[in-house]
This record gives sequence, C-alpha cells and structure tokens, in this order.
Amino acid sequence: MDRGTERDGAVTEHAASGRIPLAVVVVDREGLVSHWSSGARRLFGAAKEEAIGRAAVDLLPVSGALPEDDDVSLYGAYSAYDGLGHDLETSLDGRLYYPAAGRARLTVPERSETGSDRVDVLWWAYPLVGPGPERLLVLGADVGRLQQEAQEEDTGYERVAPGFALHTDFPGAEELARRLPEILPSMSVEESARIVGQILELGYPVLEFSQNDRVPVTPDWGVPRRAERRARRERAARAAAQGLPLPREYTDEAEDLEYVAVRERLEFLNEVSGRIGTSLDLSRTIVEVSKAVVPRFTDVAGTYLREQVVAGEGFPEGVPDTTTMWHRVALEHTDEPGRWEDVVPVGEAMPFPAHTPFFQCMTTGDPVLVPRISEQMGHAIASQFEKRDIRPLITGRSMLVVPLKARDVVLGFMILLRHPERVEFNDMDRVTGAELAARAGLVLDNARMYTYQESVAETLQDSMLPHIPPRMAGCDIATRYLPGTLLGRVGGDWFDSVKLPGARTALVVGDVMGHGLNSAAMMGQLRTAVQTMAALDLPPAQLLRNLDDLAQRLGDTYLATCLYAVYDPIVGELHIANAGHIPPVLVRADNGRSELLDLPTGAPIGVGGVPFEAVRVRVRPGDRIVMCTDGLVEVRGEDIGVGLATLCESAAHPAASMDDACDTIIRALNTCGGRKDDVALLMARLNGIEPEDVAEWRLALDPAEVGRARAVVREQLHGWGLSRLADSAELLVSELVTNAVRHSHSRPVELRLVRGETLLCEVDDDDHELPTLLHAGPDDETGRGLRVVSVLARAWGTSRTSAGKAVWFELTLPRR
Repeated sequence: MDRGTERDGAVTEHAASGRIPLAVVVVDREGLVSHWSSGARRLFGAAKEEAIGRAAVDLLPVSGALPEDDDVSLYGAYSAYDGLGHDLETSLDGRLYYPAAGRARLTVPERSETGSDRVDVLWWAYPLVGPGPERLLVLGADVGRLQQEAQEEDTGYERVAPGFALHTDFPGAEELARRLPEILPSMSVEESARIVGQILELGYPVLEFSQNDRVPVTPDWGVPRRAERRARRERAARAAAQGLPLPREYTDEAEDLEYVAVRERLEFLNEVSGRIGTSLDLSRTIVEVSKAVVPRFTDVAGTYLREQVVAGEGFPEGVPDTTTMWHRVALEHTDEPGRWEDVVPVGEAMPFPAHTPFFQCMTTGDPVLVPRISEQMGHAIASQFEKRDIRPLITGRSMLVVPLKARDVVLGFMILLRHPERVEFNDMDRVTGAELAARAGLVLDNARMYTYQESVAETLQDSMLPHIPPRMAGCDIATRYLPGTLLGRVGGDWFDSVKLPGARTALVVGDVMGHGLNSAAMMGQLRTAVQTMAALDLPPAQLLRNLDDLAQRLGDTYLATCLYAVYDPIVGELHIANAGHIPPVLVRADNGRSELLDLPTGAPIGVGGVPFEAVRVRVRPGDRIVMCTDGLVEVRGEDIGVGLATLCESAAHPAASMDDACDTIIRALNTCGGRKDDVALLMARLNGIEPEDVAEWRLALDPAEVGRARAVVREQLHGWGLSRLADSAELLVSELVTNAVRHSHSRPVELRLVRGETLLCEVDDDDHELPTLLHAGPDDETGRGLRVVSVLARAWGTSRTSAGKAVWFELTLPRR
C-alpha cells in the first residue's frame, strides 16, 4: 500500500499506508450528534441534515463481534486492540471515560443498492472533557474499502489503527488544530484546538492529512501478506500433525509480532520519560508521573510517598515497616469525576499492613502483579479504610503495584488499576511498570533532593534576614526579598531596621557582590556589624567608615554596597550616607511626586581609604522612602537609568497599603521573570510624630529632682488621657532618673515622653557606662531598679549616645 505519486518524473513516498476516507462524528453531552462529516454520510448512509440533533445510538448501532474467518482474518487481531471495550454503544452512552477502539458490523439499508447492506467498520472513540458541549469524538473507517485496496496492491496488514506521534516530526496540536476545522467546519479554530489538545494529551492517536483525503495512519510494520501467512499456517499445521518442529518462518512471524509489542512498550517508556522531569518542583513532578500513565497504560494511578519525602526531610535507612506513614500525593483516573476523590482523597496519610500487596512491594522493591482483585482481596484491602467501602472501586480490576525507588531506596509506590473491560496486566506489563517506576523514581528523587536543598537554603536565608516589625516609632515599614534564581536562593542582599534613642529609626539596605553561601556569610557578618554600630548611635558617615574598616580586616575578597539612613520623626529629617549604592527614591505625600535623592555616591564597602559623606533631607508626614538593591532596577545590556526611572514611576503609584505598594514596584520591574540578581526592597512611610505627642524636661543633678520627675510624668499622662499608665510610669521613671542623677557627672539629665504606637520614655545622661541587669540578694541595697523595669515594661533597653547613654522603656497603650 506504500504507493508513491509520480509528478514531474519524481516519486514521493507517502508517510503512511492504507489511506481511506474517514467518518468524523461529534456527540454532545445529551448524546445527540452535533457534527456529521461527509465521510460519515458515505459510511453510515444518513445525510447531514437528518443526522444533526438525532441520538447517536440510533445512527451508529455498531456492536457485535465479527467471526474469525478467512474473509476477515486480515483484521481479526484488531478486535482486541488494547483491550478497550467491545462495542461503540458503551462509549456513546457515556459508560466509558477513556479512549476506546474496536471493530463491528453495521447494517445500512441505504447502501443496499451496492449489492450488500453490510458494512464492516473500524471505529475509534475519544471522550472530550472541558467546558464545551462536546462529549465524544468518533472516527470511523470502512473495512471493505481497505480490504479492496489491500487486494489491489497484493498486500495486507495485521491491524489498522491510528498511529502514535512519539518519535516523529509531527507538527503537534497547533498544526492539527489548524486543519481540524476542515473536518469539522461547524467548529471554530479555538474549539477545535481545545478538542485536539485533549486528544493529544490522552496520548493515543493523531490524525494525518494527505493532500486529498483525511485518513487514519497505518504503521508499516512489515507484516507478511495474507497469502503468505495462510501458507505458513498450513505448513505449521502439517508439522504439528506429524510431530515435527515448527517451520522457521512460523517462528519468524511470532517473533515479528513480539517485536511489535516490545517496540510499542519502548515507545511508551520513551514518551513517558519525555513527559516527566520537566521541573524540579516535587508536586509538579508527581502530577506529571501520574498523568503520563493514564489512560495509555492504566485507568487509575494512585501515587504514595513516604511522609519524610513529602516534608522534604531525610529518613532513616533500611526497609520500611508497618509503622511507616505513606501520603497519597496524587490520584489520576478515567472514571466519572469525584468517584475516587470522595473515597480516597489526596493528602491522606496511612500505614499499610504486612499482608497487603502494597507492603510486599515497598519492602521487596519489586513490582507486585494481581491479575484480578478477588472479592476476598478486595475485602482485605478495604478493611484499611475506616468508614469507607472501596470494594466497588477495586474488586474485579487488574492491579499492578510498582515501587518508586532511587539508589535502592524506596521513596514510594504507585497503585495501577485497569477497568474490568480492559485486558489484564501481564508479565510484560510488569516489566514495563518496573522500568517506568525506575525512571519516575529517579526523577522524584532529584526533585526531592532539590526540595530539601531549597528548604535548607530558604531556612538559612530566613535566619539571616531580619523580621522587621511593620511599625516603628513614627514610621511604617514593608519589605520584600526575592532570590535571583530558583537554583540559588541564598545571596548577599539584605535590609534591616534598628531602633535608636530619641524615637529614631535606622533604615539599612546592603548588597554583597556575588552569589551563594560565601556572599551570604559575608552579608551576615556585615549586617551584624551594622546592628551593633547602630546601637552605639554612630552618625551614618562614621558607621560606614567603621564598616569599611571591618571589611578590610575580614579580607579583600568581597565588596559590598550599603545605604544607611536615620529617620528622626520628631524633627522630620533623614540623615543618609551612601557607600556605592543606588540612591533611594523619596515620594512626597503632598503632590505624589517621586525623586531620586541626590547623594554623594561614595565607594563600596571594602575598597578602603575612601571618605564617606552624609546629607540631611527634610521630610513631611506621609512621605515615603524606597530603598532597594540593584537587582531590582538593573538588567544586563540595558541602561540602569531605565530601571531607575521605572522605579520612580512605580513608587509614586497610589496603593491601598504598604504591601500593595511594594508589590506594585515588583510587578512594574518584572522582577519575577528574566532578572538573575537578588532583590532586597525596603519601603518606609515617614508618618512623623506631632509636637503635642512629645514632652521633654531637663533635670538638675539633685536627688530632689526625682520627685519632680514623677509629678511631671503623672501630669502629662493625665493630659494625654493615659491616667491608667500613671502609676507604672511613675515607678519606672523614678528608678531611671534616680540612677541617672546618681551616675551623671556634670550635664543635666534629660527626660522625654513620646506618645505613639506605645508610650516611650527615655532618660539621657552623660555617663558612658551602660547599666546591666543584676541579681540582687536579700541584703543588697542596690540592683533592684532594672529588675523592676524589666518586669513592668513592655520592652526596655540601653544605648550609647555621643554625650553618654540613654536608657528607655515602653508601655503598651490602653485600648480605647
């Protein structure tokens, strides 16, 4: 049948054999015909006008097996093709939820004028799912037409079936969707693309289109012609009658058919291998493995993994036992929706008893084949499921349990079930399943190891990045950190905020050049150093100078950029110094405009010997400052000015919250795609503190001033409507002022109250020695003051100042 076409002296070989007209019928969810092709009119005898809208079972009564005689033995093997059903009515009435194919005889009275009203039909049925009205796509072919062509060409074929597009240059769904409207002219390109996509996803057929006809593909397997096969069978029969060995050619024919079966399974395994492992995401890999085998190899696939594998943890070596917990992580099937999900939901964890085939599989590491699940075995398996009877789902089905293992370690197993109408799993299926599970196990193990390493990296990164409270004194803060790549979640970018004396807040963003663990380790050291020096209340320029000295001592391998800003909400001022970092963006609250602050750039940390300068910027309540690392605005091959301009524009965009504002910036700069550098983003809304929310007093170095301090604090709290805090505040202020008066040298003691999210009280003096919390014995006269403060205060602390030290505490404001 591999006819060529002569054209201009050249012969073009057809890629497929056995081209015949194809009938195409689409059945909707009501069982009515919604499309009837011209090929269907020729094959089944009904015109399109009378077919559309009629019940499909009335038009396509193809049922009943054909006798195995010489006239039809050419296609006799096809009637059991893949074991999928025995008649088309089963598909038409919705009882099958997977692709089916078969051969049957149809009586078409309209064709009696041709001399016979019998039509032998090859048919294929493909269920369609989705939002559209179509439920079933049916293809039909006239066996008699193919027999006639086979006789004319003096050749024959063992079976006729749609071909598999496994290792060919088949153009795929897009090309098929483009041509399908030629067959289904009543459908749009979008609708046909959806149907074709479902057909290809099932993994069964593709259609090949010749220049003139639309036909199924018959693979050329080199099967001998009919006359030769008949002669071989006669010689084999004579040899058997005489007790002689089978002729060599008869053995060759058996080997040919065996070769076909082996090749099909190799093609299936290669196809599955190409469909799984496209991602290192464990969840996605599990879904890929399940979808790859349903419905091509099995009708139900349940995947179970060890509890530790799902959690991304390690697990002890050795064989699993009856206490090992197994999580059901995926369930794919061709039954009606919900039938399995309601009984055995994904996410359930359970152990398996020793008498089950599942336990045998996971302890031996070998596949377990159960040709048919008997009622007794079904009852034994169902006994593991409390309050759920799964016997109707499993009894009578063929089962194959295959282990998912890698490096001789069982990670899980798959339970594969076939419908009772389908052929049972056999020894070749056992081998195929074992090879499938071995390939899937390696893919899952790679995903598991990646998930574990990713978890370690995320834990390390989270431990290095601070958890900044959303509100500090006089400002709200939001942050974002994004890794540069999925394979490198640890980097050298960081952000931070530090509480400073005088209700001030230090805002920090830094970037260690490079990636990986070494950069992250350097970042951790620098971030800790910044926190320590910020607690000393060093001016921004001096802090960067000290940080540069530290980097020189750590080594000259790494450089880092850093932006350090101190916000004073009482004065309404930012004090900023820059070490080679991109400038921050300031968004004005009054007009919504944004600007890049013009700062002295400075050299990166680690260069050494370069001075740093600081500038002061006046801000108003509601202004926002945006500080980020260059990974947000810099793209290789593009001018960084483009990214900075986009940053300014997106930062000024109105947003309902600080988090929304950060997300707006991230989306505008497309950080989640294409960019390979880490990103640290810190945004602060500078709310300020109103003058009426601040009260300050200067106290002489006289013990009598302690009583005055208690009195002014009580009076101020009454004025603020915070009388409920007066007793506690008086006691704590008394302790701090007493210590300050006792240890100060010459400068007056300063007392400050700030009303904000909390009540903040600070006491400054000119003594540089920081007080510590001591254990006071029964006979000690001192050491109890800070103990009282630590018990009654919401929070407290000490820090050095340029003139001495500051001791502070906070009290929670009462609810209004």
